Amino acid sequence: MTVTEKAESLEKKKKGGFRETVLLLITGIGIALLLQAFVVGSFYIPSESMENTLKINDRVFVNKLAGPPERGDIVVFKGWNGEDTIKRVIGVGGDQVKCCDSKRRITINGKPLDESSYLYPEDFPSGDKFDVKVPPGKLWMMGDHRSASADSRSHTEGPGGGFISVDDVIGTAVVRYWPLGRGTIFTKPDSFAQVE
Repeated sequence: MTVTEKAESLEKKKKGGFRETVLLLITGIGIALLLQAFVVGSFYIPSESMENTLKINDRVFVNKLAGPPERGDIVVFKGWNGEDTIKRVIGVGGDQVKCCDSKRRITINGKPLDESSYLYPEDFPSGDKFDVKVPPGKLWMMGDHRSASADSRSHTEGPGGGFISVDDVIGTAVVRYWPLGRGTIFTKPDSFAQVE
């Protein structure tokens, strides 16, 4: 093989390797975009309404294929103002959600809900009294930092009576991945099993 032939062969290998790299890069970006659109989303926490569970600047991954939200799930949804919002599901369709009983606890279908595992320290379950029946296909949403959360309670006078449609749910938060030191997988509080 002559020097010219060796140079041409080397040039073809370089072009093939570059094309392969570009193709792999485009394929990877395409897969990432599909996952972002249909399977997993990343969301930034802009407010204190879910403290201490989620703090300002935390980031979470949301499972968009998790199925219908259940009581206790933390979900991202199209909020009352049309923006992405994150809150905890307290009541689902058919539930009677009331605040508060004689011990200042929220009740679901007449059963008291123990919120001590996630409620912001020294916060009460609600400063506002309410008694709502959640319509089918709707959710009653509340932040964990109740005194700093504009949630279903704050929107009872608006369209929809403060309820959020299940169809407006983007996905269920499954893990806090940022900051790294506070990374955690979210599980449903055991107290919700007591009210089912």
